Amino acid sequence: MPGGRLSHQDRRQIATGLAEGLSYTEIAKGLERPTSTITREVMRNGGPAGYRADRANQATQRRAKRSKKTPPAASRTPAADAFGRDLEVVRDFAERFTELLVNTGIPRMMASVLACLYATDTGSLTAAELAKRLRVSPASVSKAIGYLEGQELIRRERDPRQRRDRYVIDDDVWFRAMQASARLNAILAEAAQEGAELLGADTPAGTRLHDMGQFLGHVGHDLVQAAEHWREVFSAQRTTDIQ
Repeated sequence: MPGGRLSHQDRRQIATGLAEGLSYTEIAKGLERPTSTITREVMRNGGPAGYRADRANQATQRRAKRSKKTPPAASRTPAADAFGRDLEVVRDFAERFTELLVNTGIPRMMASVLACLYATDTGSLTAAELAKRLRVSPASVSKAIGYLEGQELIRRERDPRQRRDRYVIDDDVWFRAMQASARLNAILAEAAQEGAELLGADTPAGTRLHDMGQFLGHVGHDLVQAAEHWREVFSAQRTTDIQ
C-alpha cells in the first residue's frame, strides 16, 4: 500500500467517493489506503456531509505548518495517556467505532458521544467534558444524551463533588438496551395483531400483519431470554475474576 500523506488528488477522490455514496472501505480500497486513514481524514475535515477536498487540503497544510513550530523534544515524544497508549490510536478507534455505530442506525452525534464514553477508561464523563473532547456545542451533547438515555444506552449519576451529572456506561448497558428493544417489539407485535383483527385475518393485509405480530412477538421473547442468560454468565465471570 502507498505510504506518506494524502495528496490533493487523493482528497478529491475521497470527496467524489463520498458524493457517490461509497463507504470508507470502498474509498480506501480505491486509494490503496487503510480504512482508518480515510475515516480519520473525513472526520477531521467536516465529516461525510461536510467534507471538501480543497478545504481539507488547506487545513492539512495549516496543521503541517503549526507542527513545524513544535519544539523538537515534544515532537519526538508521542502523546500518551495514563496507560501509555498513543492518544492518536485511541482517537482513531473512537472515530472508526463511531462510523460502525452510525451504520447500525444511530445518529452521528449520538454515536460520537457513545463511542467517546466507551473509549474512556472511567466509562463516565460530564456534559462539559464530552463537549470539550468532541469539540461540539453543549446543546449538541445535551440532545445526544437525551436520545441515548431514551434508548437506555447510558445512565446519569450525580457527582456530589462537582455538583453536576455524569453520564455513565455500566456493565448492564446492553442488557437494558436489549430489554428496551424487546419492549418495542412487544408494542409493535400487539399493534400488528390488532391491525390483523381490524382488517380481517383472512385478508392479505390482515395475514401480513398477523405474521408480523407473530414474528416480532417470538423474537422479542427470545431476545429477553438470551439477554438474561448472558447477563448471568458474564456476571458470574466477573465475580470469579474478582475472587
